[in-house]
Formats: sequence, C-alpha cells, structure tokens
Amino acid sequence: MSERRPLILVTNDDGITAGGIAALVEVAREFGDVLVVAPDSPQSAQGHAITISVPVFVRESEALGDDVEAYECSGTPVDCVKLAKSVLLNGRTPDLCLSGINHGSNAAINILYSGTLSAAMEASLEGIPSIGFSFLNYRADADFSVCLPYVRRLVEFVLTNGMTEGSLFNVNIPDLPAEQIKGLRVCRQAEARWVEEYTRAEDPRGRPYYWLTGRFVNEDTRTDTDAHALDNGYVSLVPSLHDLTNLRALDSLQTIEASLQPQGTPATTSAPSKKQQLEQF
Repeated sequence: MSERRPLILVTNDDGITAGGIAALVEVAREFGDVLVVAPDSPQSAQGHAITISVPVFVRESEALGDDVEAYECSGTPVDCVKLAKSVLLNGRTPDLCLSGINHGSNAAINILYSGTLSAAMEASLEGIPSIGFSFLNYRADADFSVCLPYVRRLVEFVLTNGMTEGSLFNVNIPDLPAEQIKGLRVCRQAEARWVEEYTRAEDPRGRPYYWLTGRFVNEDTRTDTDAHALDNGYVSLVPSLHDLTNLRALDSLQTIEASLQPQGTPATTSAPSKKQQLEQF
C-alpha cells in the first residue's frame, strides 16, 4: 500500500481568482492532495473577522481548473478556514495550511490587519501547521514565479520536520528579480506602525465621506527584523503566535498584583518567569 499523501488546505484573502492562490496551488499539488477554500471576492484587511450576522454561502468553483477541489465562500478568509475544518473536510485534518500568495507586504504590524495571515492563524489555532505567504508587489498582473522556490522549500521543510503545535510562519518575499534575492532570514516582527490620515470629500448630495490613507512608519532600527530583511533583499520568515501577552511586562507587573490584594488574602503563586514562558521557543 502506498503512503498517504499529505492533505494541504489552501486559502487567501485576495479571492479565488487571484494569481497568488493559483501559484500556491501549483506548488501544493506537488506535495499532496489539495483542498482550496477561498473568498469569492477580495477580502483584504479583514483581519480575523468572522461572519455572524448573515448566512455564509459556499459553492464549488472551477476557477483553478476542473481537476482541483475548490470552493468559493461568501465570507471572510477566517470563515473559509472555519468552514473547511467544520464542514468540507468531513472530519479530516490537514497536514498543512497555506494562505496567499498575498499581493503586498504583511510584514511588521500588517499581520494584525491581514486577512491572509488571519486565515493561516485560524488554522494554527486548530493545531494545523500554517504558512502565510506575501509578495511585495501590488500589481494585478504580478509575476509570482520568483516566490515559488521559497514556497516549495518551506512546504517541504514543514512537511518533513513538522512545526510547533499552533505555530504560524509569516513569510514575506521582496519584489526583486530572482537573482537579486539574497536568501531567507528568520527574524522577528519589526516594531512599526501605520500613521492614518483621512481624505474628506463630498458625494453628489453634499454628504461628507472619508477615505482612509496613511503611511507606514518603521522606527525600529535594529537589524534582526522582517522589515530590515526585506529592505536588504532577503525573504523574511517570522514565527508567529496568536498569544498577544506582553511577556516582558509580566514580571514587572507583579507589584501591581500584590498591591491590589485585599488585606488578609494569601498571596498568589508567583507568575512563571520569562524563561519559563519562552521555553516553547
């Protein structure tokens, strides 16, 4: 009997007809059986939103060819993963979830806004090793071929070596010719932010409306970040988690915990040290 082929769930936030998901499926099919569940329209910047006020519709799609098992979903990227896990997989658990390839960067703070990374994170919450891929090219006709060698290597690496349960790789690929990409750097998320601005205008009836614009500000000058890697021609890989606890503050905040204890109440057991908190890494 032949070995079971890995089962790979593929999704995105740019929609099932986007070029990036077609590129991702191309690689995924080299390694295993593929199930695609993706939004039926662009869902960028949806973050971890889920649909609860209206029904979610799912139907089979031939957008990726009639030989690919694919479904398009009326909901958000996270809805796609939830529906795949709860309905479409019929009790099967994927060996890997791939999300993307996104048009544009999801480095630094963008991970919080990204539908691409939120879909991958939702899968990681279910214990499925997950990778979100983004290409720093916003053009509709972007050529994703430069991304494929890195997608291929990382898929092979995770299927061979596994990943810490619940983990997520946030991978960003610079918009450079293949020969100019210097390699891959494992790094941390840069401490950067968006400075928002709203452009005010009026509709034909004189009602004001606002259009969100802004600029990306990176004041993190250290060299171990995803932003620095991308600026210097490297693919960035950030191992990410859904846990937003500020581990650096836990120890220092024990004084607040002690000061708020009612008189006569025994002190609680000390919180785990930073070292204990970080042992999982």
